Amino acid sequence: MRNAKTVLGIIHNRGRRGLPLEDVYRQLFNPELFLLAYGKISHNAGAMTPGITAETVDGMSLAKIGRIIDALRRETYRWLPVRRVYIEKKGSLKKRPLGLPTWSDKLLQEAMRLILEAYYEPQFSPASHGFRPSRGCHTALDEIYHCWVGTKWFVEGDIARCFDSLDHSVLLSILSEKIHDGRFLRLIGNLLQAGYLEDWRYNATLSGSPQGSVLSPILSNIYLDRQDHFVETALLPKYNRGDRRRPNPASVRMRERAKRLEKLGFQDEANQLRRQMKQVPSLDPMDPAYRRLRYIRYADDWLLGFSGPRCEAEAIKREVGAFLRDELKLELSETKTLITHAQSQAARFLGYDIQVLHNDQKRDRRGHRCLNGQIGLRVPSAVVRDKCKRYLRHGEPMHRTELVHDSVFSIVAQYQREYRGVAEYYRRAYNLHQLARLKWTMEQSLTRTLAHKLHMSVARVYRCFGATLQTDQGPRVGLEVRVERDAGMRPLIAQWGGITLARHKKAVLDDSIPLRICSLRSDLERRLLANTCELCGSQEDIEVHHVRALKDLQYKGRRPPPLWIQVMAARQRKTLVTCQACHADIHAGRPLRCTLPTILEDTGEPGAPKGCAVQNGESNPCRRQGKPGDMLPGQPSYRMAKA
Repeated sequence: MRNAKTVLGIIHNRGRRGLPLEDVYRQLFNPELFLLAYGKISHNAGAMTPGITAETVDGMSLAKIGRIIDALRRETYRWLPVRRVYIEKKGSLKKRPLGLPTWSDKLLQEAMRLILEAYYEPQFSPASHGFRPSRGCHTALDEIYHCWVGTKWFVEGDIARCFDSLDHSVLLSILSEKIHDGRFLRLIGNLLQAGYLEDWRYNATLSGSPQGSVLSPILSNIYLDRQDHFVETALLPKYNRGDRRRPNPASVRMRERAKRLEKLGFQDEANQLRRQMKQVPSLDPMDPAYRRLRYIRYADDWLLGFSGPRCEAEAIKREVGAFLRDELKLELSETKTLITHAQSQAARFLGYDIQVLHNDQKRDRRGHRCLNGQIGLRVPSAVVRDKCKRYLRHGEPMHRTELVHDSVFSIVAQYQREYRGVAEYYRRAYNLHQLARLKWTMEQSLTRTLAHKLHMSVARVYRCFGATLQTDQGPRVGLEVRVERDAGMRPLIAQWGGITLARHKKAVLDDSIPLRICSLRSDLERRLLANTCELCGSQEDIEVHHVRALKDLQYKGRRPPPLWIQVMAARQRKTLVTCQACHADIHAGRPLRCTLPTILEDTGEPGAPKGCAVQNGESNPCRRQGKPGDMLPGQPSYRMAKA
């Protein structure tokens, strides 16, 4: 059986060469592919969230992979309906439906996603940035900033209920053009029609791909790649013409007249005329022989930048809408699909306001105008107001009651994370300084939260936790909390402040970086393949115990924490490879029948995991048959240390 890297590399090569994909269903019989999928999604936040059954990533085993593969071989695998929940939709009172599959369905979908991504990724348009490796919001914004100079009109596009409106027959026909394997296509078709449970009532899915499904992003990209292809092959050649604009006749006349006045000795009049000339465009903005159309898409949001008259921009909008309606069975949202004048208005895309800048007084060192026509990325004022609302009550900064029972360290770290996330996302905006208002509001809320928790005044909070923070931009005033630990361990530090609001506009686009098909085997995969219980050493019925977060390992009470908590906390891991019996004892709250008077300490050898709980020659009274003295395959020896 070939390893996953080889299989995905072959599939990727066929996609790059444009060859059809045949006999792909058999690749799902490869356990290596499922192990890779497990390593990729086991740490996701939704891995511990159940679907319509209680099954989650907890209890994952090689036997479960074997059962899925056996069902696929016999073609008896059946997708279970997803559990539908609703989440808040940003900027709307409506809620967004979210589908929660069972863990086995997630695992199989991830294996299928790896195959589809390896094959279709080299075929996708460079204008697509959503749900793709090494691409995202910032790569799309950087491309607009650097390549859309001189845009006159923005056509903002939004597809109404895109994920819920994908036509199954159209999607399967698109897939069948490149994938020549009926079994694989039937597996995808059955997934699309699996349905969902809402309030424990079954509902059929006649169209769409549920948001929350592992496979939905890649399927939507395959579906909307048809739109990318239409724009690039039909609209761009039609509306792009001319190498550059012709010189502006008014500017040329003024230049020639200034030269004549200078020759006649009227230097002051010539200089005044040249100053007037710098208020006139040097190139003809209405040149009928010059047009430029640019396109970019992120998921179901897309943006067109057009240099030309408005009537042609409206024609472009109608053509895109007609193609989506006739070919892809999708409808544009009339309220969100707008035509915006690039200089006097701003288009909203990916949370930024995008506008074309104009200032005749802005000059470079040569005295030339250097700003006109450049793209400006701006933090919308509404974003700053909305971000501040979370920390305000009746217009004044207030403490956050839900954080009062957390530790001081956690509160400061939480505020810093929230502010850093906003500041880093809008790092490319030229008005990033507007976030100073958000920083002040959050700082007032933070100090009042600490004052409420510690029963002290805000002034005393500043005296207790005020500090000078060392940053790359020099010392900055902020807050700092230190948690001292055992001797030889560095203290834990949480800081507030020290985040610069300096603009960062460096491009990150680099098409020379190849797609990474498959990474090295993760530590979790290696431990599962070792097939050894990390508590008792048994090699029978091995499973993986998962916890949602490391904070769940915090044990309260006078008694010492259970053995399995001690082992996971010492290793700082959210997983523990156990046998089935130990796993049942953990969930039942029963004391383990094996004892570990010692744990193993890392010797510092390369590749050695810390805190491995396998015994080495020590007595281990356990009811199960195993080899406690055996080390994990391929791992170095460890020395003993008192627990």
